[in-house]
Amino acid sequence: MLRPVSRDSGAAPRGSYDPLRHPRLSFSGAVGKFHDGSDTPRAFLERCLQAYHAHEGEVRAFAHIDIEGARRAADLSTGRYREGRTLSPVDGCPVAFKDTLETADMPTQQNSALFAGWTGKRDAACVWALRKEGAVILGKTQVPELALGQPPPTRNPFDTRRTAGGSSSGSGASVGAGMVPVAIGNQTMGSLIRPASFNANYGFKPTWGALNIGGMHPLAPSLDHIGPMAATLADMWLAAQRISFVAGGHNGHPGLAGGPAPPPAVKPKRLVHLKTRGWSQTDDSTRAAFEGVKRQLLDAGVEIADASTSGAVAELERILLPCDDIATAICMYELRWPVAAYADTHGAGILGDAVRARLETGLRMTPDDYRRALQQRDAIRRQALAAALRRIWRRAAAVFSAPGRWWEARACHCR
Repeated sequence: MLRPVSRDSGAAPRGSYDPLRHPRLSFSGAVGKFHDGSDTPRAFLERCLQAYHAHEGEVRAFAHIDIEGARRAADLSTGRYREGRTLSPVDGCPVAFKDTLETADMPTQQNSALFAGWTGKRDAACVWALRKEGAVILGKTQVPELALGQPPPTRNPFDTRRTAGGSSSGSGASVGAGMVPVAIGNQTMGSLIRPASFNANYGFKPTWGALNIGGMHPLAPSLDHIGPMAATLADMWLAAQRISFVAGGHNGHPGLAGGPAPPPAVKPKRLVHLKTRGWSQTDDSTRAAFEGVKRQLLDAGVEIADASTSGAVAELERILLPCDDIATAICMYELRWPVAAYADTHGAGILGDAVRARLETGLRMTPDDYRRALQQRDAIRRQALAAALRRIWRRAAAVFSAPGRWWEARACHCR
């Protein structure tokens, strides 16, 4: 078990973060009590609202909240549990949605003057799926302008002097502050996994196309994902699985495989530490903390490979080094619509400075620039796959060349 890494800020509604003592809001852990009547979805929601009232004034996670609507939905769910006719494993779970995702009964404003008071009169695919399954829709969470511009007012629940991360800022903070067990965010580059990590959440960015992104404001269609953030691993998977089960995948993809419960935990035998561009930009204290976690994993018997010990890892780091620039180029080109259309229709003044600057970068690109970026992305994918396959074949060759190991290799393959 990992030892605590505490951070005392003096400006934290929830106090310092200690992974061993941090109280995690678990919907999955409460469901059994819903069934036996010792707890109810309404009581669970009220505990979420207690955290909301205690912390929202400082954290500012929500752009819109519907407390009475959530209470009505929680009461209906409570009745279903009492009568033994629940809709799904997620029935009664309070959920918040990033304000880039449409909701039929709440505005989708995206922190933008252009969308003030706007509603699309429909639920995004993920909202529709979870609502249909009996989830309790609490509200919409804060985002930067159009998910790429001026940051929202959201602050980190563990240190309000610090950022909650972007662009799923409010989703991450709402879970970190214990206001909801699950919040749905979206990611085009790092907008889901970053705020999840900043706010002590589990964050899940599935394979592109695995979750239906219908009803999400587009940014860069070939990069856009949705995914859950949650206080527990079980709740994170449950939300993703139910979205996939009801709404399916996107762009011709079949969605996620597996049931609503995650598989049993398995201790990893080997992990890889990839020191890509972000590592060179990391401060010394963060590096030291990360190295401390690595030492704990090594003490627990987990092998960790990096470029200093593995030529394959060094090769992969080299392959991945330009990825950030390539993804940025693709994103800037693809966001030209609808962002340029907004400026053409309503005037450039409708957009904030940061949004205009990114749009101008995209407008300066030519189709050949975009084509080149896509070709580079495809080449890196092929190279990374080839490097992985070379590693697999080398390990297979070592097993098959060792006397008496053929049946072991066959058994591993069959599993």
